[in-house]
Amino acid sequence: MLYSKIEGEGKPLLILHGFLGMSDNWKTMGMQFAANGYQVHLLDLRNHGKSFHSDEFSYEIMAQDVYEYCKANSLEKVNILGHSMGGKTAMLFATIHPEMVEKLVVADIGPKFYSQHHQSILEGLNAVDFSKKPSRKEVEEILEKYIADFGTRQFLLKNLYWQEPGQLAFRFNLTVFNKKIEEIGKRLPENAVFTKPTLFIRGGNSNYIIDQDFAIIQQHFPNSRIETIPNVGHWLHAENPKLFYEITSSFLK
Repeated sequence: MLYSKIEGEGKPLLILHGFLGMSDNWKTMGMQFAANGYQVHLLDLRNHGKSFHSDEFSYEIMAQDVYEYCKANSLEKVNILGHSMGGKTAMLFATIHPEMVEKLVVADIGPKFYSQHHQSILEGLNAVDFSKKPSRKEVEEILEKYIADFGTRQFLLKNLYWQEPGQLAFRFNLTVFNKKIEEIGKRLPENAVFTKPTLFIRGGNSNYIIDQDFAIIQQHFPNSRIETIPNVGHWLHAENPKLFYEITSSFLK
């Protein structure tokens, strides 16, 4: 069963994080929704955060995990918000189980195929040798050689935890990501369609959803609209949380 943190009472809202992220990335935003009449379920997807590690890793299996989570928690009708990889998972879940989803919010990812672009991040993560018992600072110094962006490094460093005294480790399953990285870019199946209200939110400085993608979005999500948050990149919810919350909240209402 997926690990989750549940906040608030009311209409169930599932929040699915992106690749190499975890539920904790959405804690502040989740609390805001919880304060406004939602029962927020912050999930850790498989091989991420505090959820189980598994050799199986694909959008189909992650959508199935979400389905089993809903069944175990007696959630028959949900709203669902997913960012990046979590957005792809949310899209697939909604197209397979439309009867369970009222509204869908997808943050900065489209249904199309994305070519592999995480090489430098994976190189940096694989360069960390935990058998040498590095300190937090030493891990950061290693990552800095591969990952120039400070924000990305801080995002990844959130995954560090003390496995035992003096021994750090990453929470995510790096071994499986090395083998299955191609899964992350896979497109939504050709025939996957969700006809209920759907909102896509993109970052104005991000290239994950470009104007040419509107047609494929419309094909899979005929009842969708697209909003752009200016001057933010792929981590739009972290860069402008106020506007992200306002747009999402008014759509869900």
